[in-house]
Amino acid sequence: PHHVQARPSLLSKARKADLLICTGAELEIGWLPLLQRKTGNSKIQDGADGYFMASDEVSMLGIPTVLDRSQGDVHAMGNPHIQTDPNNIIDVASALNGRLQTIDPAHSDEYQQRYEDFLLRWKKALKKWNKQAEILRGKRIIVHHKSWVYMNDWLNLKQVAALEPKPGIPPTTEHLSQLLQKMKHKPADVIIYAAYQSSRSAHWLSEKTGIK
Repeated sequence: PHHVQARPSLLSKARKADLLICTGAELEIGWLPLLQRKTGNSKIQDGADGYFMASDEVSMLGIPTVLDRSQGDVHAMGNPHIQTDPNNIIDVASALNGRLQTIDPAHSDEYQQRYEDFLLRWKKALKKWNKQAEILRGKRIIVHHKSWVYMNDWLNLKQVAALEPKPGIPPTTEHLSQLLQKMKHKPADVIIYAAYQSSRSAHWLSEKTGIK
């Protein structure tokens, strides 16, 4: 989401759009304003009914007390990775249902019916996930990037370190060496990285420490 490019094909679709849905919290700051300017589509400009930022609908975590770019990839509006707590999806779905009905009132009944069906299935799944996740509660974790604050809050996970020395700064040899020494005294239970992140540093630390 950081590196989407406003290519001609995307601009063409955005010019015809009735609704723009993004995560928000400046996750798309590198390309979304350009897309909005170039399309000139009044329906998807800030404040319009067709402008929907999911992060506006949840309680944001990780809002920095000091804004300092020297601290790395800092999100002034809070951590945008809201989907790592599935409870947040209920709030987003509710708001999106309302927005769809506002934009397309002729199909309000259909949107409402589908929302209620989704909510029933999501709550059923959430009950299962909570039960499955019991074994994880309270675990000490190392993360690649600080993407997991909502999951940490949901499962009461204890984030003890990050592979990145600062958010958005790739792991360095010096920082990994410091982590290795730290983990010898009080090891974490697990190392977590996202599928789109390089696994190299996580596996190096895993091999050196035995942390899965």
